[in-house]
Amino acid sequence: MSNATTTVLPWHRREDTWAIIIALGLVLGVTLAFFLGAAHAISTTALSFPTWSESGKLLGALGANPVGPLALFAVFLAAFSVASLVIGWDVAKYAAGFALLFAFSIVVTALGSNALLKQWQLETPLLALAVGMVLGNLVTLPGWFQSALRTEFYVKVGIVLMGATLPFTIIVQAGPLAIVQATIVAVTTFVAIYLAATRLFGLDPRFGATLGAGGSICGVSAAIAIGGACRAEKSHVSVAISMVILWAVAMIFALPFACRALGLAPGVAGAWVGTSEFADAAGYAAAATIGDERAVKTFTLMKVVGRDMFVGIWAIVVAFLAVTRWDRKSAGEAEKVGLGEIWRRFPKFILGFLVASLVVTVILASFDSNVGTRFSKDAIGPLKNLRGWAFTWTFLSIGFTTRFRELTRFGWRPFAAFALGVLVNVPLGYWLSTHVFDAYWLAVK
Repeated sequence: MSNATTTVLPWHRREDTWAIIIALGLVLGVTLAFFLGAAHAISTTALSFPTWSESGKLLGALGANPVGPLALFAVFLAAFSVASLVIGWDVAKYAAGFALLFAFSIVVTALGSNALLKQWQLETPLLALAVGMVLGNLVTLPGWFQSALRTEFYVKVGIVLMGATLPFTIIVQAGPLAIVQATIVAVTTFVAIYLAATRLFGLDPRFGATLGAGGSICGVSAAIAIGGACRAEKSHVSVAISMVILWAVAMIFALPFACRALGLAPGVAGAWVGTSEFADAAGYAAAATIGDERAVKTFTLMKVVGRDMFVGIWAIVVAFLAVTRWDRKSAGEAEKVGLGEIWRRFPKFILGFLVASLVVTVILASFDSNVGTRFSKDAIGPLKNLRGWAFTWTFLSIGFTTRFRELTRFGWRPFAAFALGVLVNVPLGYWLSTHVFDAYWLAVK
């Protein structure tokens, strides 16, 4: 049976649908609580840990908000359990598995807030990946725990929540030059990796597209989204994610070192990091290492606002190619593939991202600056914390489900294709940031 005729789940049983429902439900719930004067309930549930160097500070924070972990767990367990029931997962096994996953997330988040580990760039995302990879490759995971390792589901919830923290006004303020640079980088890197994978190393086009997305757009989430759009094999997505993680971790150390050695201004350095990093979390860590808020701002404009926005665009392009070219080659030219398949493959959670962004934009535009400032602090701030938890579960799930042996399953060719993309991406990003658009990045305050 061809990919074009694969059974499509009804809308109410899809992960995308429930990711949108849960994330937008959180956005609306936080918004209502804010306007009803229940800011304390929001901050209690959106648990966060302060930076600490002595255990007393961490224990004091937990003592000041003892119900925080329970409230956070209860909210997400209830939401995820309803989704599990409708989607068709085993609710009991999922709930038990999520409880353990949540416990791991509390530990790694607390450790990731340690001042010394932050100084060593071992913050929560990297710790979550490391813990998951070590345990996942050394310990046989029980089936009930594996049922909660829903990488795609958690990353989709996190991306929709990200929309609430990125109003359209920020995108407009980024300016056309930031979008131009992001476009140049995303297109060039995607094409380089794709052509290297398919033309030089003979990999499947879907595999090449998944690798290209992971290296050119927004790392793990892009590999998942584009892999789903073209229906790449799960093993292809897993290898692409592994490549992203490998290079993203390397760049956390390499890029800040290079920025210092070259004497780059903070704004320019942040733009280069945003152009050449492969994952949002790793990029944040690298930009923060530079030690100037301007680097974080320009990184955000380039990576999160600029490159990450290409997920939807590339999903449409890749789905179109898969339906009109790759599927026909595998099924035979005589078989007709309906173009409506493009819409069915489009990652719907991107629409949730846009809706969340619009909701926050309308709210901020509807009230005076004083209310807007309080809303940013008491509502958008907690939403960022909730987004952080969703991504922590994502990184833990990636770690627990990534097997080192899968890195060698397809030999050296995926690594070589991705490495060629790095050799294109990093110098191109440096040249654009330091020569073509340097005046723009230097002006960011």
